[in-house]
Amino acid sequence: MTTGWTWRYDRYDPEREPLVEALCTLGNGRFATRGSAPECSAGGAHYPGTYLAGCYDRLTSDVAGEQVENEDLVNLPNWTLLRYRCLPDDGPVGHWLTPDAGELSHYDVHLDLRAGVLTRRLYFEDAQGRGLRVSHIRVVHMADPGLAAQCTVFRAYGWSGSVEVRSVLDGAVTNAGVERYRHLEGRHLTDHRTGFGPEGVARLACRTTDPGIRIAMAVRTVTRPVQPVHETAARTGTVQTYRLPIVPRRSVMVVKTLALRTSMDRPATDPLAAAVDTIARAPAFPRLLGDHKAAWQRVWEQGELHVPGDAGRVLRLHVFHLLQTLSPHTADLDVGVPARGLHGEAYRGHVFWDELFVLPYLDLHFPEVARALLMYRHRRLPAARAAARLAGGHGAMYPWQSASSGREETQEIHLNPRSGHWLPDHSRLQRHVGSAVAFNVWRYAQATGDRGFLHSAGAEILLEVARYWAGAAAFDPALGRYRIRGVVGPDEYHDAYPGAADPGIDDNAYTNVTAAWVLSRGLDLLRELPEARRSELSDRLSLDEDETAHWEDVSRRLYVPFHQGVVSQFEGYGDLVELDWEAYRARHGDIRRLDRILEAEGDTVNRYQASKQADTLMLGYLFRPEELYGLFTRLGYRLDDDVWSATVSYYLRRTSHGSTLSSLVHGWVLARQKGPDAWRYCEEALLADVADVQGGTTGEGIHLGAMAGTIDLVERGITGLETGPEGLRVAPVALAEIPRFTFTLCCGRHRGVRLRVLPGRLAVRVPASPEGPLAVLLPGGRRLTVEPGEERWFRL
Repeated sequence: MTTGWTWRYDRYDPEREPLVEALCTLGNGRFATRGSAPECSAGGAHYPGTYLAGCYDRLTSDVAGEQVENEDLVNLPNWTLLRYRCLPDDGPVGHWLTPDAGELSHYDVHLDLRAGVLTRRLYFEDAQGRGLRVSHIRVVHMADPGLAAQCTVFRAYGWSGSVEVRSVLDGAVTNAGVERYRHLEGRHLTDHRTGFGPEGVARLACRTTDPGIRIAMAVRTVTRPVQPVHETAARTGTVQTYRLPIVPRRSVMVVKTLALRTSMDRPATDPLAAAVDTIARAPAFPRLLGDHKAAWQRVWEQGELHVPGDAGRVLRLHVFHLLQTLSPHTADLDVGVPARGLHGEAYRGHVFWDELFVLPYLDLHFPEVARALLMYRHRRLPAARAAARLAGGHGAMYPWQSASSGREETQEIHLNPRSGHWLPDHSRLQRHVGSAVAFNVWRYAQATGDRGFLHSAGAEILLEVARYWAGAAAFDPALGRYRIRGVVGPDEYHDAYPGAADPGIDDNAYTNVTAAWVLSRGLDLLRELPEARRSELSDRLSLDEDETAHWEDVSRRLYVPFHQGVVSQFEGYGDLVELDWEAYRARHGDIRRLDRILEAEGDTVNRYQASKQADTLMLGYLFRPEELYGLFTRLGYRLDDDVWSATVSYYLRRTSHGSTLSSLVHGWVLARQKGPDAWRYCEEALLADVADVQGGTTGEGIHLGAMAGTIDLVERGITGLETGPEGLRVAPVALAEIPRFTFTLCCGRHRGVRLRVLPGRLAVRVPASPEGPLAVLLPGGRRLTVEPGEERWFRL
């Protein structure tokens, strides 16, 4: 199926095709096109989709008698569509061929990760033995992020005649890629205008309904041999028809080249005129392909992680999809981290907290992209402030789901496909997303040394999130501590207490501990700021000494519940009913979505000690054990190896892993503990998308956070790697299944630092530069340096 740099499918299976399309998506950080069959429109096993980063549209739908508003990442016109049929000299006109046609006898899909090239090879043979071999080669250009191209080659076997080809630019597309959303309004494109230009160019302009983003595509179709074309322009698309003479052992070719321009581009211009101009200047396919491959080579040099064996092949695929979604081109855009990449329409393309798992890789390899993603949050700080005020609070309250404007985009009702019931959706109460944003700000600054960002935009984010937490924490005289009530934790299952009239639970341990961390870092940052900047921020935010004294108090006295000698997921968790896990597994098999199973049975997961995904254990993902223990000590609680180990074991037995992030976090935590089951969870995280362990969800879009998290598991988790002002800190944790690996990273001003990790040994190579030596801090307090242009080996 795969080799080191390829991903291949050699058997056509309609049920698997959505997975193939998602995993064979091509992108360049600005836009992406699913790896769908060019012969097919949307329907059945196929769903072509092209998505532009940050291109959202808002529509209202009638759902269960209510008007529901949703903002979606828009499916753009389908530029890949290419229909064809055989016209033999000695037989009747054939029908339009597709992979679903009965004549298909060979199918091969080949994704070249090194070059960013998707190749589809098909062979059709009719009852008379007449054959047609078809090869499609597709790229979404990594050098010029406004271009894409598709080259199709036909070869006849045992017959002569012609191939009729229809090159289609289809604007009559909708958002219909997720079955459970299909009852929602999905027609996001309007005001279509079509036409043709010289040199085989078809053009299509349209706009989204709200806020009216203008979109233009110009597609140049070139054939060999060159043939006259019959052109038809409809209201929503164009068709160019060719009849290409074909004889055995001679190939005919069709190349479609796309130029995509929108009103989101900078500098502002007329998108249609810009698209037509771009396509006129676009080179022929061989030159496009060469430039594209060269650009990918440069990206891989900066971003590659090399791990031998099967794990390494999957990890390289994960890196590939991460770089297609968030490439160096992303640094020029105002976009966040879409949880499902630019690969499909699940989660409506929204931005959640997944940057918590994505930014560590970008911090180390593409810090400019990481900074740009944090600026997406900074630009939406006014919306977060408004949300906090609307909720009766202060500071900034970031939304659980964000899109274009930064307002809360979480739906208010959701469908349980198992029962068909519409249920209230309280996941917007996941206030911990603000802590994730603040954590990313601090970690980026520590990893890159970018104090300029931390002291400017970063400071505004972090301080406003700290202010929110200080106001959200209410003092309880009975406990002598502050409490944060009415939230939902990362678990997501528990959105209320059993029988409660109001949603939310109290004192989620992850939420409270990370809030205390944010408050503490906010105070550290205020002390670090230059006097002029501190004074400026204090004036702008009306931040005085009384308020910061309150932050200090809250940061030391937030309440963290315990029960049975372990950290409680939230207050009262230990009082919930124990679930008979084996009985439910025996009855239902896959119980990852236990919440849906119980609701369909007239029950609720709120009654049980059952978690969808890592919640309390997320603390072990964010913080090294000594850091975590220090946080608890600051709060006045004792947490040590024994208590933490007991906590980990407790929740391992009570988690259904209904999220792809769950196995990742559990594998990370167990690897740090040298737990015997660490690899089982790490492997499940690796296979989450390639094996579609969630049962059909990958076809709706990859899980970008889980993919990035597996890369980070190797680069930071196993190595115990931290980059900061003091240099490169390494404290490896042996994982027998990944004993050796190599990657490059940025550390301060040093770019292209190369680490090679072997059992018991570490090599650090620093490229030649005018910078000073790189400090390397090893276990046991050893501090050594590596000079630019030097490689040193260390025993661990």
